[in-house]
Amino acid sequence: MNLETQYLGLSLRHPIVASASPLTADLDHILRVADAGASAIVMASIFEEDIAAQEVRDATLFETGEDSHPDVNGGYFPAVPEATVLDGRLSVLRRASERAGVPVIASLNGCTQAGWVHFARKLEQAGAAAIELNFWHMGTDPDETGAEVEARFIAIIRAIKADVTIPVSIKLPPFFSAPGNMAKRLVEAGAAGLVLFNRFYEPGLDLHPVTPEADAQLSTSYELRLPLIWTGLLSGRLRTSFAVSGGVNSGEDVVRCLLAGADVAMVTSALLRHGPAFLTTMLADMQAWMSARSVESIASLKGQLAAQGSAQTAETFLRDQYRRILSSTPVFGTPVFGQ
Repeated sequence: MNLETQYLGLSLRHPIVASASPLTADLDHILRVADAGASAIVMASIFEEDIAAQEVRDATLFETGEDSHPDVNGGYFPAVPEATVLDGRLSVLRRASERAGVPVIASLNGCTQAGWVHFARKLEQAGAAAIELNFWHMGTDPDETGAEVEARFIAIIRAIKADVTIPVSIKLPPFFSAPGNMAKRLVEAGAAGLVLFNRFYEPGLDLHPVTPEADAQLSTSYELRLPLIWTGLLSGRLRTSFAVSGGVNSGEDVVRCLLAGADVAMVTSALLRHGPAFLTTMLADMQAWMSARSVESIASLKGQLAAQGSAQTAETFLRDQYRRILSSTPVFGTPVFGQ
């Protein structure tokens, strides 16, 4: 059975990729995930704000020293950390790329165009096999239009592609009025792959005491439906790599991603729940499903359920399914099937 797949121009021995999470933040964890069988690893995201915050702290230290007397403090400038946040992350990336034995993809979450470009260049120099741009933007300004948000994303990918040579993918949020058109424009601007989708983590509201509540909830397989729909709609129409992210919790979920047309399935919550060794279980379950149906390769499996025909046909199908799901929703007091 041939499990090989291509993603971002990288040859992977199978389609299960460990995506960005606390398990891919340091070298020891990355090596554990690689040893457990991940075909590629996306490092935990580098956040531009974390780097900028340290730069502000260091600048404050220097400014404090300017008014000091050297005889009292041993110099005008206080000592600063030998390594910055960015230095540490680049060091992990560099060593992981050398030792993991699988492609290591850097994840970048920026907030300014200059920051996106600058850090992308640093990641390429540190040995990243590719860069995943983690687009996270909440349009909180009522005067900011959707077109302005989209234009910013397009400008970012163009600027980065003008400055780096390694493949660049984009992890997209699903919150566009026309996700398909946005995906098409990003591919035309140079994106080598699309990761569907970025999972937003919104704060809740704790009442004891009243304060924002930061409690990350791991995904379930039910959340896989939205990225599956869009992967199925777009994979046959756009010439780019596709990864599904959000809700991949089993080997059968991986099969679902492939049937929709994805090149790889990205796993986070399942590994956080069960540990890196769960990769072996997922891979075995995927192979068992394929073997039971005499599927000999990932290539023959991929895209069997991708959208066929016109966009109007796909829209009609989805609307019909929407109506069918609503009509099957149980009413309070009505026995649910199987009970």
